Amino acid sequence: MTDATSETGAPAETPLPKLTPSEFRQYNRMAEGMDRFHNHFRATWQVLMTACEKNSRPSGMSIRQFIQVGLQLCSQLTIHHGIEEEHIFPVLAKRMPAFRKELELLTQHKEIHKGLDKMEEYLRTCQSGERELRLGELKEVMDGFGGVLWQHLDDEVEQLGAENMRKYWALPEMKNIPL
Repeated sequence: MTDATSETGAPAETPLPKLTPSEFRQYNRMAEGMDRFHNHFRATWQVLMTACEKNSRPSGMSIRQFIQVGLQLCSQLTIHHGIEEEHIFPVLAKRMPAFRKELELLTQHKEIHKGLDKMEEYLRTCQSGERELRLGELKEVMDGFGGVLWQHLDDEVEQLGAENMRKYWALPEMKNIPL
């Protein structure tokens, strides 16, 4: 138990003192780091989705390159979630309910990966020449899980934000949480 938690691991009920800028940075470190990763995923998603919506690949990008961008997004998100689930979420779940297996963030991972699997399968069949890349079809696949992906990217960063982290962790403990 830390000063910031009750015996049950729930957030303390008393109002917390205002954080100094230094304390805020320390508590917010994970949110900022996670947001950097997530911004990369958002930007890549936008490249793909914009092409789908305009029914035209980005200027100067071949079909092979476009497919590769999509496959890289699938791979990078899968690796990112694997690292979170194996190394980060178990530590956070000890005190933070949102990171426990039966709750929202991991449920979102499952929904996202159903969509990523479909997207990867679609792109691989296009890459192999078994089917022709149709941006409208890719958009349908992406629309199937885009909402939960974007919500998840925001929810995770919010959970890792300074004001939430301080409810569960003492400042010295923040250095020991992996990211």
